[in-house]
Amino acid sequence: MNSNVSDSSNSSSSSSDDDDMMMNTLHQGAIILSHSITRNNMIIQHLLEQQNEQVFHGGSIPGHIVINRDRENAHHRLYNDYFSDNPVYNETMFRRRYRMSRSLFIRIVDAVKDHDRYFQQRWDNTGRLGLSPIQKITAAFRMLAYGVPADATDEYIRIGESTAIESMKRFCRAMVEIFSEQYLRRPTSNDISRLLYVGQKRGFPGMLGSLDCMHWKWKNCPTAWAGQYTGRSGKPTIILEAVADYDLWIWHAYFGLPGTNNDINVLESSHLFSDLTQGISPPVHYVIQGKEYNMGYYLADGIYPKWSTIVQTIHEPRGPKKKYFAMKQEACRKDVERAFGVLQSRFAIVAGPVRYWRKEVMHDIMTTCIILHNMIVEDERDLIAPIQIETETLSPEVEMVIDENTRFQDFISRYGKIRNREAHIELRNALIDHLWEEYTNSEN
Repeated sequence: MNSNVSDSSNSSSSSSDDDDMMMNTLHQGAIILSHSITRNNMIIQHLLEQQNEQVFHGGSIPGHIVINRDRENAHHRLYNDYFSDNPVYNETMFRRRYRMSRSLFIRIVDAVKDHDRYFQQRWDNTGRLGLSPIQKITAAFRMLAYGVPADATDEYIRIGESTAIESMKRFCRAMVEIFSEQYLRRPTSNDISRLLYVGQKRGFPGMLGSLDCMHWKWKNCPTAWAGQYTGRSGKPTIILEAVADYDLWIWHAYFGLPGTNNDINVLESSHLFSDLTQGISPPVHYVIQGKEYNMGYYLADGIYPKWSTIVQTIHEPRGPKKKYFAMKQEACRKDVERAFGVLQSRFAIVAGPVRYWRKEVMHDIMTTCIILHNMIVEDERDLIAPIQIETETLSPEVEMVIDENTRFQDFISRYGKIRNREAHIELRNALIDHLWEEYTNSEN
């Protein structure tokens, strides 16, 4: 009986001790939690005080400094200098700095502004007018024409560096989308008729232009690609293949292959003869020394292959006939060299090393320069071209072949005719005799 009482008393005392320990633990936890909350509140208060003391600059980027460039007055000054009814600088000065006439530039501005909303002048969130279309497009033209860095346009046009770069990229993209179909078109039937007439007058019946390549240095070529794009010049370059005619219109432009390729590799990769092999090119008919031909040709230098559609010069010609042919061929072949020279003199950005990283941007820049070049040639053609004959011809009639095997055989046949070495030699010999006959007749 006594033992039971003592056991119950011991158990009650032990349970009271456990309760005391639990209360002490909870009390200590409450104290620790209170200290933690107090410490966190102090840290938050300290951070808020620092934030209140920090000086913030305006702009969408933290730390970005806003420069009041006074773009409104810059627009008025630019307008009064070049676009008003009585501008400060006359038409000659405008053409020197914009590379084209004022009317052509206004036409381009209107087309680009309607195509891309980015070039339309709008109000910003502060109630100020943004940059005008002529400011953005003038900045792009200065970068293309003079090859200057983007921030070099800030002092006069009052446009930031990043905005100038974005304006040029979007301008080039808009130009490609708007005008490439017209100014990078392949020759139509009427175009070929005019080219054949001009070639006949120059002593080369059937000539459609001259063919060659140029290299554009890539200053910021990624190191991993440098070996692929570095050719014999020792610097990374990108190749442009082009065909130009007597008035420097560029009919064919193929851009993008690495500089390690030669002209033959570029020709094999390009689409120059794709329409001809598919049988959808406009008809070409001419006669040399009594023989009829139905494929036009291009003048080229000695590296190109001996195809029936390419007429090369003669290396170390012997005899008066061959020497005269080499002289005439090299004189007419300079059309494409002159086109490259005029393109680089008009747009210095393609003459010097390009400083962009993305190949798509460089492709748009080169394509835009060629489009602008052709637009200038068209606008000034009556001033620089002595021949203005254009003969109306019928559009080519294409017979659709349903049989795939027949279509493939026709493709192989046309492909073989283009690369026929014997036809190349026969055509060149006929041209040699034709030119010499014309020369002797003129002498007599």
